[in-house]
Amino acid sequence: MGTAETAKGITAERTRLARLPQLRHWITLPLVLAVLIVAAGWTIRSTPAFTAADLSVDATLSHHHTPPRTAVALLINVVFSPVAGVVMIAGICLFLLLVRRSPVNAFATGVVAAGSWVSSELFKLVVARHRPDSAALFDPITPEPGTDSFPSGHTALAVALVIAMFLLARGTRWQWPVLVAGTAIAVTVALSRVYLGVHYPTDVAASFLTSLTGASFFTGLWNRYGLAVLARMPFLARLGPVPAPAS
Repeated sequence: MGTAETAKGITAERTRLARLPQLRHWITLPLVLAVLIVAAGWTIRSTPAFTAADLSVDATLSHHHTPPRTAVALLINVVFSPVAGVVMIAGICLFLLLVRRSPVNAFATGVVAAGSWVSSELFKLVVARHRPDSAALFDPITPEPGTDSFPSGHTALAVALVIAMFLLARGTRWQWPVLVAGTAIAVTVALSRVYLGVHYPTDVAASFLTSLTGASFFTGLWNRYGLAVLARMPFLARLGPVPAPAS
């Protein structure tokens, strides 16, 4: 392979996220999904039978706490906390920007990961579901009162990172390993939140839906405006290739 072909291949790799896969109706469908998720959240919140069934799972797990499981759950609680989430996303973006010399990949990854994750906070505010009552648990480890139970922010963060990393690995030999390993991590985070008794099962299940809904919107938003925004920051070209936005 000649020098020109090699340079072209490097440029293509550094700009591989210039165009992300997106829904055809990337505004309408996420909006419809968001409304359905909120409606489900309100229904679950206002139906005692749902809460009782949810709480029974937390209460049952509370009887089966062991030191190793608790240590893992508490570690996950820290690793996927809001502060750690900001650090992780920023770290990934800076690595792609400064080490991999890929401004496009860095910003696209940041938009999808942060957008998918932060979307969960909007659902928390709108649904305003109370967290599980720690008094109903046999062994409450880290009681977290409040009305921000639906969905789980920790789980939403894990799912958002999986989505972003899958898009970054898409089309490479790492695509499926990233998806499988990432999904396993996201499920583990979800289970840990129920194990600790700080979220209901329906909270963590909803987190997968909220992150996917957020990602489906922000991928379309990136495709529409991403390169145009980067074009207004000419200094980025010193760090790596930035293709011109499509006219």
